[in-house]
Amino acid sequence: MTEELPELRAADADRERVAEVLRDALAEGRLDMAEFEERLDATYKARTYGELAPITRDLPVGQVAAPRVDMVKQPEPDGSWASRIVGGEGSSTWSVAVMSGFQRKGRWTVPRRFNCFAFWGGGEIDLRDANFADREVEINCVAIMGGVEVIVPPGVEVVVRGIGIMGGFDHREEGVPGEPGAPRVIVTGFAFWGGVGVERKLRKADRLRLREERRQERLQRRAAARELREGRRRGRG
Repeated sequence: MTEELPELRAADADRERVAEVLRDALAEGRLDMAEFEERLDATYKARTYGELAPITRDLPVGQVAAPRVDMVKQPEPDGSWASRIVGGEGSSTWSVAVMSGFQRKGRWTVPRRFNCFAFWGGGEIDLRDANFADREVEINCVAIMGGVEVIVPPGVEVVVRGIGIMGGFDHREEGVPGEPGAPRVIVTGFAFWGGVGVERKLRKADRLRLREERRQERLQRRAAARELREGRRRGRG
């Protein structure tokens, strides 16, 4: 495979795609921390596609392919809020849990209005990796002797308008200004002897990236301190 790849120079975006595969593999338990750190270090040192190919060859979605050379620059999804507001009807418009549970998470498109119902059960609606059909979406939750958890990523504005009777809606995330261009999520509905929670969390990949950035900062500080000590020794000698 490596020999078949042209020795084209890899771009930062190519290295980031490989790093994302590694972070997912770490989160899924396919790599331990030592293997992850070793491969991640090799990823950021790689200069060509041939050097990137072996790093993820044994992982799902791990084959590195050299891109077709195109004289016209094509836009790529960049993870910005503008690229995540995609229009359309949404992947699904409702979920129901009756003495059971439901989950809506991962890569999906949130419709302009999403309805969910939980009776003696629970549900999770995770928007961290989602796209949005519109700049403003409504999550309408009805929880009767049950509960629904709505998870939003940092940067999203949250408005809670639900009504609780012997139950309640979580308002802790209200009042946090949204980032420019970010969607607005309105949580509405009714809770009777139940509750609807709203929590703001980082994506798993972002948590791993922050952890790796902190690790690199520690290594750089140690290297700087080591150089300082060696400089002092040379000065005394």
